[in-house]
Amino acid sequence: MTTGPTPRAAPSVPGPVRRWVLGARPRTLPAAIVPVVVGTAAAHPFQSAADLPRHSWWFALGALVVGLAIQVGTNYANDYSDGIRGTDDARVGPVRLVAAGLAPATAVKRAALIAFSVAGVVGLALAWATSWWVLLVGAACLAAGWLYTGGPRPYGYAGLGELFVFVFFGLVATVGTYYVQTLSLDRWPVWLAAALVGLLASALLLANNLRDIETDRQTGKRTLAVRAGRRAGGRVFAAFVAVPFVVVLAWGVWSVATGAPAHPAAPFAPLLAAPLAVAPVRLVGSDASGRQLLPVLGATGRLQLAFGALLAVSLWLWVS
Repeated sequence: MTTGPTPRAAPSVPGPVRRWVLGARPRTLPAAIVPVVVGTAAAHPFQSAADLPRHSWWFALGALVVGLAIQVGTNYANDYSDGIRGTDDARVGPVRLVAAGLAPATAVKRAALIAFSVAGVVGLALAWATSWWVLLVGAACLAAGWLYTGGPRPYGYAGLGELFVFVFFGLVATVGTYYVQTLSLDRWPVWLAAALVGLLASALLLANNLRDIETDRQTGKRTLAVRAGRRAGGRVFAAFVAVPFVVVLAWGVWSVATGAPAHPAAPFAPLLAAPLAVAPVRLVGSDASGRQLLPVLGATGRLQLAFGALLAVSLWLWVS
């Protein structure tokens, strides 16, 4: 007697709490955590204890809350905007609340606004304790989070997502964290570190967009991956991942040659994360597409966390 192929089990529907956790896209949260860790690590060794505000650690915690709230709010706003436009209907990536019918669009929009409100309230407290200029930067961050896929002309649909991620989750988040603890912007290593953080944050977004390149093309979402194409986009991803390691190596050689670091090995610490770059770069460089690229997002997130932690150690020891 012959039997047909065993039918696939229907995917389980996440529970009422788990669906909101998945909708927040936990694998993207390193983009919010790493710049705060790096900015905080830079703040303390580069400033004397007398120069730091008495409550600088509380300011670091506030910056972390703001960063996470903006990231989660952006993810919910993206879910809402893409869901009502119909661009998530055939997506193969993580759970989408609106497109999958797991939550009403109005509820997802409300969740985004709540997350942005948390960021706004904590940001207001940081501005009150440090400088009111922080409010302007925070307002720009909130606007960037909403307008990524929201509004009449979302910049994420125009191939500018990676650029904005580099600016806001690299330069602004890292240097901003440093600023609220030191009220200073005059240390060039902080800006260099912020650029490296931004490149890996951009790689995280590009990993997501390379996976969705076919569905995005069909729905008119002209991301960088769609504009560049699968192979060229893969090369850009490899560059986003490789450049931070090249810069760290050059920075380390220069630092040792000039006798700048207190610990000669400190500048080279982020190179220990290099093995984590091999798997995602190799997979993106292959012919894999769509669902086959799902592991790249998680692998890139782990790489970003490891590189960020080691970069923080490097900055802390550089002058300690």
